[in-house]
Amino acid sequence: MDEGTGRSDTDVSPEEHFGGEPVAVGTWRAVHDVLAGLGPVQVRVSHSQVALRRASPRGAAVVYLWAPRRYLGARAAPVVVTVVLGRRDGSPRWKEVVHPSPRHWVHHLEVTDPAQVDAEVAAWLREAWGHAG
Repeated sequence: MDEGTGRSDTDVSPEEHFGGEPVAVGTWRAVHDVLAGLGPVQVRVSHSQVALRRASPRGAAVVYLWAPRRYLGARAAPVVVTVVLGRRDGSPRWKEVVHPSPRHWVHHLEVTDPAQVDAEVAAWLREAWGHAG
């Protein structure tokens, strides 16, 4: 993604992807701000999600954001932040945790207010950044 324009290789910005939904856009910005403070970030916007990756030779994904309401209706969370860690985190904040491979634990966090991207979430994002390195 060109950090100056906020565009990715699909030529759709994350803000456009989320249709201007305030919680999703605010959450995207909060997550991006944390990661951008750690180093260069690549953003990939696909049909269903926004992926943030370390801009490195390995380029592993750090976090994904998607909008469940688009697929599940108004009763779903406005946005889910998916964080890939090298361990299972036992916080009750996670909606779901899955273990798809020996090195990766995938944690899903439903967000209903961008302020929920707090110090605890920022710590998980920093940990995921290190795990992706």
